Amino acid sequence: MPKRRTNARRRAEKHKQRQKTIQTAFQSRDVGSFPCNASIECCKCKQRQKNRAFCYFCGSLQKLPLCGHCGKSKCMSKSGDCVVKHPSAFATGLQLVGAICDFCEAWVCHSRKCLTTHACECPLTDAECIVCERGVWEHGGRIFRCCYCDSFLCEDDQFEHQASCQKLESSNMKCASCNRLGQYSCLRCKICFCEDHVRRKGVKYSRGEPLPCPKCGYSTKETKDLSMSTHNHEYGRQNAYQDDFSERYSSESSGGEEEDGELEEYESESDSESNSGEDYEEESLTKSLQKLTSS
Repeated sequence: MPKRRTNARRRAEKHKQRQKTIQTAFQSRDVGSFPCNASIECCKCKQRQKNRAFCYFCGSLQKLPLCGHCGKSKCMSKSGDCVVKHPSAFATGLQLVGAICDFCEAWVCHSRKCLTTHACECPLTDAECIVCERGVWEHGGRIFRCCYCDSFLCEDDQFEHQASCQKLESSNMKCASCNRLGQYSCLRCKICFCEDHVRRKGVKYSRGEPLPCPKCGYSTKETKDLSMSTHNHEYGRQNAYQDDFSERYSSESSGGEEEDGELEEYESESDSESNSGEDYEEESLTKSLQKLTSS
């Protein structure tokens, strides 16, 4: 018989499940909702930009710094975990800040928790736009994630990339390993897989969870649930020039056929005229011979 679960074991399992839920919730949180990626307005040049210590456009210091971890702009805790104690007054401005993050370029307040955990939990640690390959320090806009391939995008390329993200690299929707129709698509690799090749040998898959991509490990989705399109080249035999050429060639060929028909009609008319002339000459000769014989 299996052993009975004690109360301590039940509490430990519940705690483990709660910690797992908290961790997954932090990982699945939208990048735009983090304080280090918030939108602010410069107090000097009035330009909208990402939360940062110094203005990206004019380089001026902000009057009301915003913490990149907890989102506070004013510390009112008199007996908290502040590294610099301020029991008699509230801390605002430069009295609030404690450091500048090297990844997101935002202020971090003087709270001990924020100073010790933000560098490890910063969501913009490796935030580099997949289109233009610019990091946080190379542009002044915010950082977003693509809702299809889950890649980082800058504020300039987010709409253009997401509009063309559901496009395969191949010219058809067949499996990359065989010639069958791909039932699963990886939106990060832009490849389709069939039912057999999406599963790797010797790997156990849990029921109810999406199958990972055999190439990159990103979760695949069924092709029928997506509006996938194939990649069309602007050169080669499938292009606009080829279509124009085919139309022009067809029109030229039809025009040539019409000319050939006119020539045939003209030749037939000339042949009929020549035949009629020969018949008239023969009739005139026979009449003249009859007159001679009668005389």
